[in-house]
Amino acid sequence: MLKPGDKVVMNDHYHVSEENRGKVWTVRSEPWDCCGTMIVKLEGKSGGYAVDGLDLVEV
Repeated sequence: MLKPGDKVVMNDHYHVSEENRGKVWTVRSEPWDCCGTMIVKLEGKSGGYAVDGLDLVEV
């Protein structure tokens, strides 16, 4: 499960804009359930993003 400080990229599970494709994001919250979907907050992005739409980047 993702945790604050993890580096992630958006995968193709959801539509990803060209601007965000391949961009490395930093997780800034613990995951939480929102209407049956686990989401996290990402630095530099408002709102939450579904955990299953993110892939962990190994550093």
